[in-house]
Amino acid sequence: MKKKDLVNFVSKKSGLSKDKVLYAVNSFLEGLKNGIIEDGKVTLVGFGTFEVRKRKARRGRNPKTGVQINIPAKRYVRFKEGKALKSLVEK
Repeated sequence: MKKKDLVNFVSKKSGLSKDKVLYAVNSFLEGLKNGIIEDGKVTLVGFGTFEVRKRKARRGRNPKTGVQINIPAKRYVRFKEGKALKSLVEK
């Protein structure tokens, strides 16, 4: 499902115009991004948790040439599904 599909679904389900739903979806995503950046964690009970994690620097290998390279440390976002979402997916 893409963003456009989500907007269409919510619009049909709620009876709101697509413009209002698009504004709400964009506002939600902006809030999600800000929460992740400022707090490092956003929890949506029943859905899941988005959390910033740190990956340590490490040595790697270029698979094409076999040359060892240094892979720098970096931050990334991890999503862990909530119980309700996990049980839906497992069915």
